[in-house]
Amino acid sequence: MKYIISGKNINVSDELRDAITGKLSKLEKYFTPDTIVNVTLSVERERQSIEVTIPVKGSIIRSEQTSNDMYVSIDLVEEVLERQILKYRRKIIDRHQGGENLAKAFMENETHEEENAIKIVRDKKFDIKPMYPEDACIQMELLGHSFFVFINADTDETNVVYKRKGGTYGLIEPED
Repeated sequence: MKYIISGKNINVSDELRDAITGKLSKLEKYFTPDTIVNVTLSVERERQSIEVTIPVKGSIIRSEQTSNDMYVSIDLVEEVLERQILKYRRKIIDRHQGGENLAKAFMENETHEEENAIKIVRDKKFDIKPMYPEDACIQMELLGHSFFVFINADTDETNVVYKRKGGTYGLIEPED
């Protein structure tokens, strides 16, 4: 794999570069040698982030992780990327696509198939009551969830509020 490593508000030292290539080299078994990996490191106050983007045919495998320590962020991003790569492999096989950037040995190996299959382990039903988006955010916080489905009292349509990075909230509404 070919690494393109850049930094925003941070000088990318040789130690950081070695840590990144060392950790992400675990992913080389999944890709062809000419695969390009874009890595961007950034620092804002105490938040140290790493964003890794791997373009593959028809899609992008991407992960962004933030912590107080850049080396912890590097560890986290590698784990997330590996899970995404295995999901992407399943998608390619299901759709009978090429998977040009992925190594042949990885594409032909079926050992990961069962352990990473999507399984719904819980079915939940609840009464949806009309409420305003602000009330839905409060309810979501009280439940300790990262999203909440509700009927918008203004529009009588199903909406979703969700918690965003940085402690802000988002609202998903259907198009008209």
